[in-house]
Amino acid sequence: MEQLKGILFIDIETVPSVPNYDQLPDALQKEWNKKAKLIRNLPDPEAAPEGLFGERAGVYSEFAKVVCIGIGSLYPNGKSWNMRLKALTGDDEKVLLNDFCALIERFSTQYKDFRFCGHNIKEFDIPFLCRRMIINGVTLPSCMQLYGKKPWEVNHIDTMDLWRFGDYKNFTSLSLLAAVLGIPSPKSDLDGSMVAGVYWLEKDLRRIGSYCLQDVHTSAKVYLRLTGIHDIDPSPVYVE
Repeated sequence: MEQLKGILFIDIETVPSVPNYDQLPDALQKEWNKKAKLIRNLPDPEAAPEGLFGERAGVYSEFAKVVCIGIGSLYPNGKSWNMRLKALTGDDEKVLLNDFCALIERFSTQYKDFRFCGHNIKEFDIPFLCRRMIINGVTLPSCMQLYGKKPWEVNHIDTMDLWRFGDYKNFTSLSLLAAVLGIPSPKSDLDGSMVAGVYWLEKDLRRIGSYCLQDVHTSAKVYLRLTGIHDIDPSPVYVE
C-alpha cells in the first residue's frame, strides 16, 4: 500500500476565458466562428457561434481558462486511510497555475514514485493544464513535459483507461462509473455544465472548489476499486 502515498489525484474546473462572446478579441472571435462550425452533436446545427460560446467554449483551452484545480492524496491513519483534499482556486490563472506547479514540486520531491491520477486526465485535464501553462508563460514541471515521450513512459494513471480495458470506442463518465461500481457520490447542486454560470454570474469560487473536490474524492475511490483494493475507504480531510 506504500505506493498509494505517491499518487496525486487531480481534477480541474474550466470556464470560458471571458463572460461572453462580445468580449473576445476580434482575432479570437474569428477563430471561434471557425471552431463553432466543427463542434459536433449540436441541438441546433444552425446555432450562431455567439450563442455557443458560453455553452461550449469552456472545454477548449484556446478559449477557456482554469479556475480550480482540485488535488487529493491518500495517507494512512492508524488502521484506516484518510484523503487530504485541497482546492486551488483563483481568478488570476497564472497565479493559480504557478501555485499548482509549486505544490507539484513539493509533492514530487517527497515521493519519488509520484504520479497523477484522475478520470480522463490524459485526454483533458493534463493537456488542458499544459496548454494553459504555455499560454500564460508558466514553465511546465518535468512530470508534465510529455513531448517526445513514448506512451509507456508517461506513467499518469487514468481511471477511464483502466475501465476501458483496451476499448477506446466509448466515453464513460466518472458519475456513471461510480454508480455502476456502487460507489456513493456526494449529493451536489452543481454539475459541469453549470460551472461557468456559477463563476461568471455568482462569483462563487468556493462552491466550484467544493464540487471539484467531490470528483477528486470519487476518482480515488474508483481507482481503488479498479485496482482491486477493497479494504480502503478513505475519509476526506479538507485543507484550506
